[in-house]
Amino acid sequence: MNTDRQISKNRRDFVKSGSAMAAGIMILNSKTVFGSEANSAVSVGIIGCGGRGRYIGRFFKEETASRIAAFNDPFKDRVEQAAEACGSADAEKHAGLDAYKKLLDLDIDAVVITSPPYFHPEQCAAAVDAGKHVYLAKPVAVDWPGCRSIIESGKKAEGKLNFLVDFQTRVTPYFMEAASRVHKGEIGEIATGQVFYQTGALRPKNVPGASADENRLRNWVFDIALSGDIIVEQNVHVLDVSNWYLQTHPLKAFGAGGQKVRTGVGDCWDHFAVLYTYPNDVLVDFSSSQFLTGFHDMCMRMYGSLGTVDSHYNGLVEINGKTNWHGTDDHNTFHEGAKENVRNFVDAIKTGKTLNNSHEAAISTATGVLGRIAAYEHKEITWDEMVAQSDKLEVNLRL
Repeated sequence: MNTDRQISKNRRDFVKSGSAMAAGIMILNSKTVFGSEANSAVSVGIIGCGGRGRYIGRFFKEETASRIAAFNDPFKDRVEQAAEACGSADAEKHAGLDAYKKLLDLDIDAVVITSPPYFHPEQCAAAVDAGKHVYLAKPVAVDWPGCRSIIESGKKAEGKLNFLVDFQTRVTPYFMEAASRVHKGEIGEIATGQVFYQTGALRPKNVPGASADENRLRNWVFDIALSGDIIVEQNVHVLDVSNWYLQTHPLKAFGAGGQKVRTGVGDCWDHFAVLYTYPNDVLVDFSSSQFLTGFHDMCMRMYGSLGTVDSHYNGLVEINGKTNWHGTDDHNTFHEGAKENVRNFVDAIKTGKTLNNSHEAAISTATGVLGRIAAYEHKEITWDEMVAQSDKLEVNLRL
């Protein structure tokens, strides 16, 4: 498709200026204040009431005094749990896979979408069409058609509505400074890089007596079609920083992996190893696991002709070489970055700005999709081949 080719080749969209642009967020001035007046509470609906929805929902109340007006989840018990956790017992509650549409019919300013990634493209498109600001959990989708849909929804929202994807590194000062220094050439010409996400196993959440498909949906993080596999759902954090440092996306990938240790739940792989090739033959060595005991790290390094940027999601961030810069030894990026995103999102609604990082987020998600396809097929796959194939994952739930 011509649109796909244009999106895949338009790498200049990644080159931004200023601190906000360095964070991958486009800020536009608006003539009007959207949703609510500057001094009134922003009203929010939460779509997806699992752990992430409850976690982010509390930040909307605690950090911005927003009013959580409604909750939606496929399961009634999780709707009730989220309302209790967020201190919003009087909020509207809508249970069911399609009940998010009832939430979008309400007179609210914004929606927080923390549902399984498979549903993100459809729900975001509906939210933008309903005139709601969108705060979206990563990853934005599970396949290229979903990423393309997010890009289209983001374009429709541009200049009118906020569309913010919750990447915490992009608003963390240490990472912002590191990226700025890399882009200014402090480590010279980048030749190669190393990024990895090594972590432990997640816990299943089965409900006794529930159907297989209900437990599949409750445990979506172990399901390829619902989550995109770990390289998309979880590892997108480090792949996003790789794209950010290099200001582009990879041209091709070759990979391998499998489900070797964590074999008792779902069909997601528990480890990946992928070699990404970026423009100018920059090679980035990526690996991940989701079964480890005794080790955890999310690392993003780039090796240049003048030095190295060494950055870790909740740890060391620094540059060593001809120029030395030490940012931090320890920082809670996960927690503080999410709070900052929530504050920025609500502030933009109140002040009439629009934040929109949908394109960058979709491209970073698609970087994981490219690696997944290359690993599954155990052969080299180019970005353009991924776009041309447009393979779509299907869930086929029977609840």
